[in-house]
Amino acid sequence: MEQHTSVPAVSLVDLTRECFKIGCLGFGGPAGQIALMHRILVDERKWIDDSRYMHALNYCMLLPGPEAQQLAIYVGWLTRGVIGGLIAGILFVLPGAVIILGLSWLYAAHADAPAVAALFYGVKAAVIAIVAEAVVKIGKRSLKARLDAGLAALSFLALFVFGAPFPLVILTAAAFGFARAAPAAAADVPLASGPATSSQGAFVAACAAAVLWLAPVAATALLLGNDHVLTQVGFLFSKLAVVTFGGAYAVLAYLQQQAVDAHQWLTAAQMIDGLGLAETTPGPLVLVNQYVGFMAGWNEGGAWLAVAAALMASWCTFAPSFLWIYAGAPYAEKLRANARVAGALRAVTAAVLGVVVSLAVWFSLHVLFAQTAPLTTLWGHVLHLPALATFDPFATVLAVAAGIALIRLKINMLIVIAACAGAGLLRMTILTV
Repeated sequence: MEQHTSVPAVSLVDLTRECFKIGCLGFGGPAGQIALMHRILVDERKWIDDSRYMHALNYCMLLPGPEAQQLAIYVGWLTRGVIGGLIAGILFVLPGAVIILGLSWLYAAHADAPAVAALFYGVKAAVIAIVAEAVVKIGKRSLKARLDAGLAALSFLALFVFGAPFPLVILTAAAFGFARAAPAAAADVPLASGPATSSQGAFVAACAAAVLWLAPVAATALLLGNDHVLTQVGFLFSKLAVVTFGGAYAVLAYLQQQAVDAHQWLTAAQMIDGLGLAETTPGPLVLVNQYVGFMAGWNEGGAWLAVAAALMASWCTFAPSFLWIYAGAPYAEKLRANARVAGALRAVTAAVLGVVVSLAVWFSLHVLFAQTAPLTTLWGHVLHLPALATFDPFATVLAVAAGIALIRLKINMLIVIAACAGAGLLRMTILTV
């Protein structure tokens, strides 16, 4: 028998206030933001119950792109329909986006200053620990059988050793999990109900979201050409929005592959610095996309092009989330009970572990060694190996200490980042005395 829960009436003023609060306080990556939304929207405000919140989260985990922002849109849609989803999704991103834009300009304009370079020296070491913590968390969630471990290992080898395209790795894992899962009878799942879930405006809103997402990219291509950096930023981040399943760190692996290696919009060191900035600001971790867009524009044509490219990157990162929610949320219950979809998601989750491990290795090589030694393999992929003579023991000790603080001692991430930045500044002071 179907079970339904009602949603209390929520004013737009209350929704706006609470969503802005979440956007300003949403530190700690997707896990921290999801927990914050649960505490405010479920425990304190009681706008939806726990089972409904978890159902929304399960659906968002099936989607490409930033799942925490998608969850905010979903909850906003449940409470006040299409307009509620817009308010929740925009305010979840806006505070952090404004801060990242300012920090990106400060970094691009002043990164060569010795004190700034010293601070980011320490932040880079903290980033290694942060990604290592992500490996541990994803591993606990995804490695439930030997097959999962095998998929993670194959994913790592495909990306790091063979240079396989990221979308191919994820889509192959999804197809394998989908085909392997045995068909099952639909589960007895409580269905969501309420005025928002039956809103006939959701389909129209989904169509509008698709047009609004792609319109700036198409207009830029027509006006500036496909080879212009602004168009290329639009193309890349639109592609990322479609193929990057598995959370923020999976996005970063593909972004590093494309922005650093393929397009050469920024260096490996600048990419790691960008992740450090994104980790210290509220909002989704994939706001690093905005930083990458900014640096692409800055290196190509200066400040105004940098701002335009940053806005393009953010637009193509976050606008698709509204499409996925408005188009799919009314049918999410069916997906939740589909055994083959669940099998695909489990395989992707396992493969993402290998993706994040490859990202951790890539970061470590570029932080713990001043140089890498490129090796061209028989299949044409350039494999970057450490140049042992350039090993940096101080950065290694700092990264290990940060890892212990985060993973073992559970110290707050912002405290760890600040401590590492301070250690980098202290190192510069000692060396210059």
